Amino acid sequence: MEVIKYPPEEQWESLAERPALDVSGLFDTVRQILDDVRREGDAAVRRYEEKYDKAVLSDLHVSPREWDEADKQLPDELKQAIRTAKRNIEQFHAAQKFNSQKIETTPGVTCWQKAVAIEKVGLYIPGGTAPLFSTVLMLGVPARIAGCREIILCTPPGRDGKIHPAILFAAREAGVSLVCKAGGIQAIAAMACGTETIPKVYKIFGPGNQYVTAAKQWVSLKDVAIDMPAGPSEVEIIADETADPAFIASDFLSQAEHGADSQAILLTTAESLIEPVVKEVGQQLKRLPRREITEKALSNSRIILLRNREEVIRFTNIYAPEHLIIQTADYMEIAGRISNAGSVFLGAYTPESAGDYASGTNHTLPTNGYAKAYSGVNLDSFVRKITFQEISREGILELGETIRVMAENEQLEAHRHAVTLRMQ
Repeated sequence: MEVIKYPPEEQWESLAERPALDVSGLFDTVRQILDDVRREGDAAVRRYEEKYDKAVLSDLHVSPREWDEADKQLPDELKQAIRTAKRNIEQFHAAQKFNSQKIETTPGVTCWQKAVAIEKVGLYIPGGTAPLFSTVLMLGVPARIAGCREIILCTPPGRDGKIHPAILFAAREAGVSLVCKAGGIQAIAAMACGTETIPKVYKIFGPGNQYVTAAKQWVSLKDVAIDMPAGPSEVEIIADETADPAFIASDFLSQAEHGADSQAILLTTAESLIEPVVKEVGQQLKRLPRREITEKALSNSRIILLRNREEVIRFTNIYAPEHLIIQTADYMEIAGRISNAGSVFLGAYTPESAGDYASGTNHTLPTNGYAKAYSGVNLDSFVRKITFQEISREGILELGETIRVMAENEQLEAHRHAVTLRMQ
């Protein structure tokens, strides 16, 4: 973990760089698997599942017996935790429902919008080093609230051909329509193209490794929409001399254990905070089961000492973190000046873990600086807004000449004539 003191502003852009994730070299593999799935359907998915996930599958769907087994295997304590998280996620996302108003822009000219759910959505849930059942809730719950007719979930099975019981339980709680045993590129290809048993969807959501990221980028060019560009997870912490070094270290490590390419950054104006944080990180790291992964992520991480609060705010808006934790005495004032961040966690008792699991906000967020232009997943991610307009006879007489003049000056005579006829 690098400690950098008072870097000049011309170095800030380089300090804000993330671990490199160049997926361009993976596109040949993506194209090959996509072509195979498009041509062979389920057979190609099963073949690639055996190759990459070491699972021999006769059926890509979860059987009724597997659903029942999952329910019995899961401890009641975890079931209750999942239900509590689901309730909070429901409350937060239900409050985002769109309420349209009819607007009369000119006498006799009325315009309005209607929110319509995306009919078919695909959710990708990684298996990898940990079963991300929390992501099932973060994607499935708002999809159901939005009114998506089909919610298709793909996730890689274990070598025994079964899906982790917590993922299945969360899928049932969230209202997922269909769960399929498919991971990696082949899962994205199946949802983008459709197979005999995995339906084609209109938009794909969810995180994944570099292969999944490359596949989502590729299919978004012509086959299907995707939620947002994605990369390794990241956190920035802003802290002053009032912050607890143990809290900061725990937030650093909770981010770093996501994956070897994750990144954590601490910005502070309090030099006295640096040594205690470094010490705490070392002590807490010893107790972590995912220590090797976490250590690799810490090699991408930095503590940056800046001169004043103004520099901290400017650097933060350049970095545009996926997660931003503010542990300062004046955290609300600083938060009010942050313009680029995915999700913000305020005060000493608000760890990023709360947003990852159960506070109610969504944890599917823009990374790699995309928070400058993208929102995290929310209810609007699962809907489209259709505009309507209605013009009366009086309205076309009121507005018609404006339209005619504009059309004439764009040299679009048919446009002008369509209005002229109605005015006559």
